[in-house]
Amino acid sequence: MSIIKAKEVRKLSIKDFESKLAEIRKELLKLRAQKSAGSTPENPGKIRALRRTIARMITINKQGGNTEKQ
Repeated sequence: MSIIKAKEVRKLSIKDFESKLAEIRKELLKLRAQKSAGSTPENPGKIRALRRTIARMITINKQGGNTEKQ
């Protein structure tokens, strides 16, 4: 549940957007900690995918694509 497409981000309400962003950041933090501890993550490409998903979400939010308020 880490990769979210732009269409899905635009459909999210503000609360859902914030919770989803926090969830993804938490998952990224966990993978980075695992990597820095010396163990290899199950899917090393997931770190890159999470970073891109976070960037995508922030970009859409700043562009005003997430204007639905609830």
